[in-house]
Amino acid sequence: MSPLLSIVLPVHGVERFLPQCLDSLRADTAAPGELELIAVDDLSPDGCGAILDAYAERDERMRVLHLTVNQGLGGAREVGLAEATGRYVWFVDSDDWLPEGTLDALLAELRAEESRPEGPADVLLTGFTHVYNDGTTEPNPWRRVLAGSPLEQGCTAAEHPALFNSVLSVWNKVMRREHLQGLGVAFGRGYYEDISVTYPLLLSAARLRYLDRVCYYYRRGRPGAITATASPKHADAFAQYDAIFAFLDRNEQAAALRTLVFDRTVKQALTVYDTPGLVPVDLRPEFFGRIADHFARHRPAGYRFPSGVRGVQYRLAARGSRVAYGELRRGGRLPGAVKRSALAVGPGVRKVVRSGARYTAYNTFRRLPLDPDLAVYAAYWQRSYACNPAAIYEKARELAPQIRGVWVVENRERARALPPGVPYVIVNTPAYLRVMATATYFVNNVNFPHTMVKRPGSVHVQTQHGTPLKLTGTDLQGRPEAADGTDFERLLEGVARWDFLVSPNPHASAVFAKAFPGDYQLLETGYPRNDRLVQATAEDCAEARRRLGVAPGQRTVLYAPVHREPWSTRPEPLDLAELARRLGPGYTLLVRDPSPADGGTGDAGAGRPAVDRDAAVLRDVSAHPVVEDLYLAADVLVTDYSPAMFDFAVLDRPIALHAPDWEEYRQQHGVYLDLPAEPPGPVATGLDGLAEALRAGDPEPGLRARFRERFCPWDDGRAAERVVSRVFPIRK
Repeated sequence: MSPLLSIVLPVHGVERFLPQCLDSLRADTAAPGELELIAVDDLSPDGCGAILDAYAERDERMRVLHLTVNQGLGGAREVGLAEATGRYVWFVDSDDWLPEGTLDALLAELRAEESRPEGPADVLLTGFTHVYNDGTTEPNPWRRVLAGSPLEQGCTAAEHPALFNSVLSVWNKVMRREHLQGLGVAFGRGYYEDISVTYPLLLSAARLRYLDRVCYYYRRGRPGAITATASPKHADAFAQYDAIFAFLDRNEQAAALRTLVFDRTVKQALTVYDTPGLVPVDLRPEFFGRIADHFARHRPAGYRFPSGVRGVQYRLAARGSRVAYGELRRGGRLPGAVKRSALAVGPGVRKVVRSGARYTAYNTFRRLPLDPDLAVYAAYWQRSYACNPAAIYEKARELAPQIRGVWVVENRERARALPPGVPYVIVNTPAYLRVMATATYFVNNVNFPHTMVKRPGSVHVQTQHGTPLKLTGTDLQGRPEAADGTDFERLLEGVARWDFLVSPNPHASAVFAKAFPGDYQLLETGYPRNDRLVQATAEDCAEARRRLGVAPGQRTVLYAPVHREPWSTRPEPLDLAELARRLGPGYTLLVRDPSPADGGTGDAGAGRPAVDRDAAVLRDVSAHPVVEDLYLAADVLVTDYSPAMFDFAVLDRPIALHAPDWEEYRQQHGVYLDLPAEPPGPVATGLDGLAEALRAGDPEPGLRARFRERFCPWDDGRAAERVVSRVFPIRK
């Protein structure tokens, strides 16, 4: 009997991601012969072929096909599909991976599908999670159109057309192989290669089902991602559109949704055209002409343009009126309600945003004057109220109260985590577009979106978020693994916007000047976020310990290792339970895991004590939102290569390094310091040495004194005051 499921894995140039993907393809409940893995080595230029062969030697489910000519992602999928024998097939990208237990759950669903009296689903759609390079995650943004819909029980695309407002990639769709191969379609070549399959697949299915479970970790911001790459290959989309409409021409059932599909393809093509940095400048006229040609070739009979601004955009695109379309996008030709007065901008723009033309709204707001008293703040990609921007915001409220500070957050959940009374806007709302277009001041510890224009008269303050130990910025050129897909041209475009760059110490000043070349002014003030550490009283420290549940009299150790990127090698995890046992009941061990998505310490924030009464109390504080609380509560810091050591040194408390893989880390990332030669305290490479150093109390204060002299000379509690006084007008 044929296998229940074939997984097809195209592989090219993903050596650093591939082991994680392969390790995740486990199924403890699979019967013999129920699952097959077909890996296609698409003439990979790195060590992927050898990795695949090594895995195949110890996994009888796995076959490796080594291609002698590069076929591209679509071609490699076709090769793998031709070899697949499973009743269902799943195309997994080799730089992504599956959550624990996924294949067991999926196989159970497929077994249940085959026993249904109405027949098995042709396609099983799954939930997924986006994972970013810094380890943070984002739930499926399209779940709202899938969960709770008829898809959970099973329906056709015509019965739930909102399905086409979700992601149309192939990797979250497990498909019945017989259904797929009966469609007469194939994956395209070049960019957007999967839509020539996914549209026909969904349009023709007799039954679609959605499994509301996270079955896939999709890596965002990965090297070479087409959503962030300038290339003439974005025009490949039009060949895929032609293939989709050729299918519609020969499939009566699918043709009923022709208008919906047409609108969806036009929207995608215009989004690609409108997104800065995708279509090369010299090819933009040709690309827009291809959109007009798409209208001429595939517009359905009796087609009616959408209403509102989107309808105006579509009409201009259909006529090939590129100049007029550009004027509309810049706000030069808008509905009269928007153009008549500034008072009408708000209602008009809400309509624009609903139609999907956010840039039109933003450019409309740019016609308004800058607000001299408006400052926009953000931190860590709009995910938290923290770090230097938060310290500057609070000091500006005190010293420049006429400045209205507004925080940018990515969603309502992040907004609820803000301190009470902090004004905010949510990304991509009309309020957000307005403040981004009209604010005079911008403060962030990462770059604001490149799609937002720096207006004359605006002031951008870049604070960064740590003293650099590993290489950063343009110093990563020539180190493709550590750069991990960094677009250096776009990086320099961001640096060109900076008016001020805040530096924590002389070492950082020297690094920043080299790694981020630009015309900004370097503010050698110290880090504003560390003012709280300098100014902390004994009562502040006691209160931090109380909030964290640390019992009086306990010696408290904070273990805060560095965040490890997915491609970075990891040493054997520190045995925290054994360390707690070695330290004994007089200690509390706080653990801050920076990479919970990669297998952290467990139930973050649970705060449960270790079971062993003769061991230290072991608490996971990974979810605690304010890292400065952890510093104040700790008597000693243990880290490997985290920038936390530079901040914690402000408190003049012991620091111990657990550095078992320094040479590997140094070679992989590149570093600015020989850390073991000039450490802040004792250096251990194993648990024995670390436990001994911690029990010794403060064995090497001279190391810490020299470290503080080098990295903390400006930390006097007034860094935020110096930044605010330089950037904002101070009211006397």
